[in-house]
Amino acid sequence: MSTIGIIANPASGKDIRRLVSHATVIDNNEKVNIIERIILGAQKFGVTKIYIMPDSYVMGYKVERKLKLSGELSAEIETLDYKIKAEPIDTEKAAKLLEEKSVGCAVILGGDGTHRLAAKHLKKVPIIGVSTGTNNVYPEMLEGTVVGMAAAAIASDKEKFKTAYKQDKIIEIKKNGSYIDLALVDVVISDEIVIGSKAIWNVENIKQIIVSRAHPASIGFSAILGVNKIVREDDAFGARLIINQGNNKFYAPLAAGKIIEVTSQPVEEIPMNEEISWEASYKGVIAVDGEREISFKKGDHLSFIITRNGPLHVNVDKALEIALQEDFYLRK
Repeated sequence: MSTIGIIANPASGKDIRRLVSHATVIDNNEKVNIIERIILGAQKFGVTKIYIMPDSYVMGYKVERKLKLSGELSAEIETLDYKIKAEPIDTEKAAKLLEEKSVGCAVILGGDGTHRLAAKHLKKVPIIGVSTGTNNVYPEMLEGTVVGMAAAAIASDKEKFKTAYKQDKIIEIKKNGSYIDLALVDVVISDEIVIGSKAIWNVENIKQIIVSRAHPASIGFSAILGVNKIVREDDAFGARLIINQGNNKFYAPLAAGKIIEVTSQPVEEIPMNEEISWEASYKGVIAVDGEREISFKKGDHLSFIITRNGPLHVNVDKALEIALQEDFYLRK
């Protein structure tokens, strides 16, 4: 039996950055449409069972009902069984269950934050990231039908398609010697003293940015570093930038339609697996992949290390190219 899982975050793309930029809105109705296309693409190429995360907007139920009414559903849809809290923990629970069920591929709809939560638990299951958030670096804007095809290809034979995915870099975070969290893209250290709204957007309070990847073609805090130095996914290093001090002045795309002026010190390259230690001289918060998650106080010891311990990330184009070579599209 060929199986895939779908995690769709109903809260993605609804944070405060929508109010302070010109970001596109992908509402939950459109997420339902994307899920439908993923399922239709996947089942045509052999997926027989699809697990879907439960959510407050009941997207899985709506998709199943619509496809049954239209007579287009041939695969079995099962909503994962747990009580939802309409909180980030729902994404983590879904990811953990998909890992336990050893699904062939997991498709995640959301922004960088949603993918970070899923990445905490998806270690052996390859993932495809579909962007439905605000400032997204990790997931891509992908057509659902094609995503379903790629997920079906991976699920059909992970060994045959293993060159279509690779293990991502992450930033592992320790506080006072204990591991506490990870970031897929960036860690932002701020002297703000309350977490408040999860999404971080006020640049004036930011002290440091640490990235696993950065490019001027992206948007968000990694782009502040990216307009100074490109750090690619395949590079065996990350980088750090100290901002709001120094002589380096430049413009960077912080959010959709929002270009800001930044002052910084020179970029510091961080080799893979080399721990960067820092003792806090003030009270503040750390944002991971754009969301405030970690509070710290003066005197706390924090460390950051860029490793290749991230999720198995599928290159959709590569997966479909291998599918062509393997005659995956031919009718049996």
